[in-house]
Amino acid sequence: MRAMILPAITQLADNPEPLQRVELPTPRPGPGELLLRVAACGVCHTELDEIEGRTPPPCLPIVLGHQVVGRVAERGPGASAFAVGERAGVAWIYSACGACQWCLSGQENLCPQFRATGRDAHGGYAEYMVVPEAFAYRIPDVFTDAQAAPLLCAGAVGYRSLRLTGLRDGQALGLTGFGASGHLVLKMAQQRYPHTPVYVFSRTEAEQAFARELGAAWAGHTDDPSPIPLDAIIDTTPAWTPVVAALRNLAPGGRLVINAIRKEDRDRDALLQIDYPAHLWLEKEIKSVANVARRDVSEFLALAAEIPIRPEVQEYELEAANQALAELKARRIRGAKVLTISP
Repeated sequence: MRAMILPAITQLADNPEPLQRVELPTPRPGPGELLLRVAACGVCHTELDEIEGRTPPPCLPIVLGHQVVGRVAERGPGASAFAVGERAGVAWIYSACGACQWCLSGQENLCPQFRATGRDAHGGYAEYMVVPEAFAYRIPDVFTDAQAAPLLCAGAVGYRSLRLTGLRDGQALGLTGFGASGHLVLKMAQQRYPHTPVYVFSRTEAEQAFARELGAAWAGHTDDPSPIPLDAIIDTTPAWTPVVAALRNLAPGGRLVINAIRKEDRDRDALLQIDYPAHLWLEKEIKSVANVARRDVSEFLALAAEIPIRPEVQEYELEAANQALAELKARRIRGAKVLTISP
């Protein structure tokens, strides 16, 4: 099969083509596993974190990609939940132990044995991949393969982030960063909280314009003061400076939800600028988002189909994965980037 592999940790500034196109043996499903013929795979900022070593894969080379939509090509022994030919999706959560306190309470994302798709196991930047059927999801018919792919991570983690804000309809919501996840959260918030104004903060004028186009009440630069104090802010950026700016824009009792697996170190000194009275006083909160649980993916797919939420996507051939990643690194983003691999 065709695949794009990451052979070594590298910096995109030094190596603009970190992935190599190779031919690999088509994998075979084991007990309780499905073999998927991959149709589409979303491109996520987490892939940049893997490539540049902020969340390094434990073994190299590795096939990246954790927003996967495909069709069941083969079932391993004991796998019966999906029919051959049925469409299935794979998210960041590849597997968990199933027996710890976190798994038993539906919080598999906190499991000490959490394994990530495309980091701890081969992912979807390839023609085929294997996944435990317990961690595969049915894709609603209303979505194309390319539309469904970003829902599995950008959408699902955005759904979890929005839920963790504790927002009530009519309260003001801020979104810091406006890529794949941010634009889906805006669409979601508009449907779930029709009286909630959404304020978007982004470094690029293109993303600010896109936010206004989708109905944001206001859009400005990441460093701009908010027109009003915000009850909740979701941060989807890879940097620390926007976190400090967001804390300043929170209303008393407001909550900042940080939706990022890793933050880059380049502006870590920004944290030294946190001033207690200006940034944290009056019972402001900071909460992190730790990946997604299966519940988040299943609930969000159903919600997205009901609304429906259709992400804006830019499509690339599998062999153009390096180009898509370079554009993501340079913040040349409108919606979500998706690799299309097979029909």
